[in-house]
Amino acid sequence: MPNVPVHGLRDITFPISMKDAIHEEGWYFAQDFQFIGTSGVGYTGLQPRPDVGSETFIHAVFSSFVNGSISQDANCHDGADDGPGVSCAVDLPGNYSNMYHLRVQNTRDTTWNGTLIDTVTGVETHIGSYTLPTGSLGIQGTQVGFVEWWPFNNGLPATCDSLSQTSVIFGVPTTSTEGAGPGELKNAYEVYDCAGKQGFKSQRLSDGVENVAIV
Repeated sequence: MPNVPVHGLRDITFPISMKDAIHEEGWYFAQDFQFIGTSGVGYTGLQPRPDVGSETFIHAVFSSFVNGSISQDANCHDGADDGPGVSCAVDLPGNYSNMYHLRVQNTRDTTWNGTLIDTVTGVETHIGSYTLPTGSLGIQGTQVGFVEWWPFNNGLPATCDSLSQTSVIFGVPTTSTEGAGPGELKNAYEVYDCAGKQGFKSQRLSDGVENVAIV
């Protein structure tokens, strides 16, 4: 995102749609963001969950990998992927056909709040909040997102042929920070063990929106 103030963005919103995602646990559709003055990143994103009867569920995540992050939020706990930081999450009934916005917003000083917004119903769900170490600033203008099958993080060799088909749509990030923007998305690409082995494809939709699929 261009035109970011020297002290960083005070908020950023990432649109994500899982309308064609498989309803099983394991996939993680996320966007990274980095705070100026820190060496760690934050994540926010969505994970599908299995249906329960006729009801569909989603799992929303808001994390900090910044050493020294703290939280007293009931939705959060210390640590992120076995390292320093804070992890926040919430499970909730959700309509996979709807577009969701994941908003990361500064509330005061170095405290940040993560919110899930159903753009169809307008319902906002609190994911979590955490406080970064003193001296950390706002969000910088560039980072990366990812599509991940997180069970492969167990340290065992990746079994790429076991991956289920899935799909996600990433929308262009936005901010209300004065003078910043407009946001943009770069082209998606494959990395790590399953690159070239999993039927990966990406397609540009309208207004810079990108569909990423494992087929």
